[in-house]
Amino acid sequence: MLKLGLVQMRCSVNPLENVDKAERMIRNAASEGANIICLQEIFNTIYFCQTEDHEYFRFAEEIPGPTTMRLGKVAKELGVVIIAPIFERRAAGLYHNSAAILDSDGSCIGKYRKMHIPDDPLFYEKFYFAPGDLGFKSWKTKFATIGVLICWDQWYPEGARLTALSGAEILFYPTAIGWHPREKKVYGERQYSAWETIQRSHAIANGCYVAVSNRTGHEAPAGGDGIEFWGQSFVANPSGQIIEKGSVDKEETLVTEIDLGELELQRNHWPFLRDRRVDAYAEISKRYID
Repeated sequence: MLKLGLVQMRCSVNPLENVDKAERMIRNAASEGANIICLQEIFNTIYFCQTEDHEYFRFAEEIPGPTTMRLGKVAKELGVVIIAPIFERRAAGLYHNSAAILDSDGSCIGKYRKMHIPDDPLFYEKFYFAPGDLGFKSWKTKFATIGVLICWDQWYPEGARLTALSGAEILFYPTAIGWHPREKKVYGERQYSAWETIQRSHAIANGCYVAVSNRTGHEAPAGGDGIEFWGQSFVANPSGQIIEKGSVDKEETLVTEIDLGELELQRNHWPFLRDRRVDAYAEISKRYID
């Protein structure tokens, strides 16, 4: 048995303030027995992608860099694994939406770069981030083999499948998603339902755990209505059942006990990996089958 910790928090324009808060919440999760702790997408900044503004490139930093090195020390001190999603500066003019995987000895054992980059109203990520080029991976940490995907990646079954096929027992999805306030009344319920359902389906289809850490609070760095992040971080078991779920508007740490033995049971009774027709899927690599 092991415990997962999800950090759900509000963010300010001050990166150091956000990192200080995240560290406090990591320590709180560890005090409740969490072994693997996941922060939300670009946790140390506001969600600046609501506007296209060169000013926000100042938030980017390298991996390893100040934030990941600091959290690596925290991971070593507490003996926990930390997933730390930040705005990565790879080189001048080249940036990624990334996550560092910090093992319990404090070492950075890898990083994931967000593969699917959205370009929608208030989610103008293509202005800031190049698409990931490290592929879909998993990492053997002290406690479990984990995979990490980020936000918009969560809508794509291909990413979940490839990460699970690489050995991931838990799929972590650090996220920054919410409602456009003017749309919430009409579309809000169906938008949230779709988001939750697609991720639960990844747990079912791959016979693994899914753990989602979403931010909460209202942010409007560009003025206007901004985004009302819907929180509701959750953990789903290999049957797709939600076993832990956060609130809409509270900052909180969710600590959930899981049993990796469930993967074997689930996959033996629902042998989707066995019955895949790998010989018949070549056209999946096409943009569209005309």
